[in-house]
Amino acid sequence: MSQKQQTLNGPLSFQGKGLHTGLNVQMTFLPAEAGSGIRFRRTDLEGAPEVEALADYVVDTSRGTTIERKGVRVSTIEHVMAALWSCGVDNAVVEVDAPETPIMDGSAREYAEAIASVGLQEQDADRVYYDINEKTVFSIEDKGVEIAAYPDDKFTVNVNIDFNSKILGNQYARLDNIENFSSGIAPCRTFVFLHEIEQLLQHNLIKGGDLDNAIVIVERDITPEELERLSKLCNKADIKVTKGYLNNLKLRFPNECARHKLLDVLGDLALIGVRIRGSIVANKPGHFANTEFAKLVRKNIKRDSVRPSYRYNPNTEPEYDINQIRSMLPHRPPFLLVDKVMHVDSEHVIGIKNVTMNEPFFVGHFPQEPVMPGVLIIEAMAQCGGILALHDIPDPENYSTYFMKIDGVKFRGKVVPGDTLQFELRLVEPIRRGIVLMEAKAFVGDQLKTEALMMAQVARNKA
Repeated sequence: MSQKQQTLNGPLSFQGKGLHTGLNVQMTFLPAEAGSGIRFRRTDLEGAPEVEALADYVVDTSRGTTIERKGVRVSTIEHVMAALWSCGVDNAVVEVDAPETPIMDGSAREYAEAIASVGLQEQDADRVYYDINEKTVFSIEDKGVEIAAYPDDKFTVNVNIDFNSKILGNQYARLDNIENFSSGIAPCRTFVFLHEIEQLLQHNLIKGGDLDNAIVIVERDITPEELERLSKLCNKADIKVTKGYLNNLKLRFPNECARHKLLDVLGDLALIGVRIRGSIVANKPGHFANTEFAKLVRKNIKRDSVRPSYRYNPNTEPEYDINQIRSMLPHRPPFLLVDKVMHVDSEHVIGIKNVTMNEPFFVGHFPQEPVMPGVLIIEAMAQCGGILALHDIPDPENYSTYFMKIDGVKFRGKVVPGDTLQFELRLVEPIRRGIVLMEAKAFVGDQLKTEALMMAQVARNKA
């Protein structure tokens, strides 16, 4: 797959029924500028408003994935998203003249074939990837649902489904190469159990569903009277049950249902908004779990995109050297944990700690795997915070800062001998009555290692 962003070579139009609304829907894929992502445009609404295809805007996952922003809602987008994203389209506008995309034959095959026919246009912007750097999991334990991502140098998806069905059994599907999407995943149709159909109809859903766009699974014997009623319900004559499926249905793959669930996973993960490198393992996936997992990854992307605001250069003269720091803080070795202060003003401070193997805590933490204790990283950030709180005071040696509260502490990675810790703290609000509230971050290079929200009290020392 290209390492540059891509869009469509030209427009593509589709016509079909909305699965749940039953409306006749006209939908068009349009090329879009680099960096714009996938956007849905409701041409039936005044001003043709748009909503970005992002997990942040998912509002319903009951029988498909629905996004909405500022009153602009589009439902059942998962097959469209799976086709666009998996076929290499990074940027596109999807125009739709109804609140739902067309179901077509219940798969993404027609979308994938149309995209292949029109071709793709490479754009002058690099494709954005997010590397899964730690095990990331969303689970619903009581239902056995789990979506997990593991670090890997490529994107793979494994799906396991189990509906406690004697017809389906336990099914498994795997996608090792996204290039195989069009042939191996896109043709796989949505499925429904017969006992679910009447319930869906009672909720005013599947108005556009029929035996041509869904696999209907029958778990029990059906009487002739029930078949006749189903015939009227589906508006189809001569309904039969063959090997657990309605109407002599020929499966496109023995594990078509598991492959369709994989298709749904791809469509929902496209709502992350950037491509990922990692191994996805989905057990009993569904739109709720898929999109909650996508939201979790988006949070991690935002977290990992935090970068230090200052680029440390050891050749730069510090604002405070170790002797000046000693004159401000009461701490002394081995508990003085700030070596330099590179910058300090009324709202910010940037400090440096060079971590060496000579630190006394490495003797026992841990002899075979030296790791700086997290509590000492917090203490070092607090000492920087003390300098921020005291640097405007004429006689800082007569004051100390004491912890009152620490919230939101997160350790993102290990700090080991040879690392240079860079602390960045800023005031969240002005200092009042000696109370200091600070947002603190600790970096090694560009990587955020620790963060916390700290509250401290500045107090005058007793004589």
